[in-house]
Amino acid sequence: MAIFIGLIIGLVLGLTGAGGSIFAVPLLILFLDLSINEAIGIALGAVAASALIGSLSNWRSKSILWVPALALGSGGAIIAPLGKELGRQLPPTLLLIGFCTLASIVALLMWRQTLHSPEKARIVRSINVSGENTQDPLCRLNQNGSFNLSSKCFFGLIVCGLLVGLLSGLFGVGGGFLIVPALLFTTRISMLHAVATSLLIISVISASGFTSFVMTNPSLDWTLLSQICLGGLLGMLTGRLLAKKIAGIQLQRTFAGAVLAMIAITLVNGLS
Repeated sequence: MAIFIGLIIGLVLGLTGAGGSIFAVPLLILFLDLSINEAIGIALGAVAASALIGSLSNWRSKSILWVPALALGSGGAIIAPLGKELGRQLPPTLLLIGFCTLASIVALLMWRQTLHSPEKARIVRSINVSGENTQDPLCRLNQNGSFNLSSKCFFGLIVCGLLVGLLSGLFGVGGGFLIVPALLFTTRISMLHAVATSLLIISVISASGFTSFVMTNPSLDWTLLSQICLGGLLGMLTGRLLAKKIAGIQLQRTFAGAVLAMIAITLVNGLS
């Protein structure tokens, strides 16, 4: 069962570029009978491993922009352990409700995007796509393509990283649904670079939160985590192969509907 759960995590991450942890936490609670805090910690480790695997090919293709990756990633990595510690202090029921609320918002926004911006439903982090940001960005590129790292740009990236890191540590989400919009809002980079850079940031922030979890949970079941990571590797590779063929409105709606159904079952099960 652990390998199957990992397969789902990696497959979702490979197909949609995010959302692996949104599935991981409910699956770990429902099928492995883990507590919400245990599920969040293990989900962070599994998502970090899967996202790192996805980042390796992006690194080889030179799609990652290191300035925003380091700025946003470092901000998130610093605050993620604080989010994890905050989660440990909250009542499990409140943490579960908070996670389900966040996951539901993500799913509803994805569904809304298929109605109002259907062309964006074909954009996933696993494949090469392009598209320019039309917003007036905080960060600007020089003529040679490098970042003009002004104080406004640096501050904006750090603040975005802190927000993503807090949510990642608190709820065990990698933050992919927040990172790409944050990059496109603060910069004028192409969608190709945004999605590739975001996957690296997910791995860094998730790894930070997972490290904090390990330090406070010495009895972590490493065998279970290894099985989930193995499934995640297989799922990520499969998802990357399938993404270009099946990415689109129907995939995104199916994912959003599945998230809402999973959240409803988890919430009912947890509260009862």
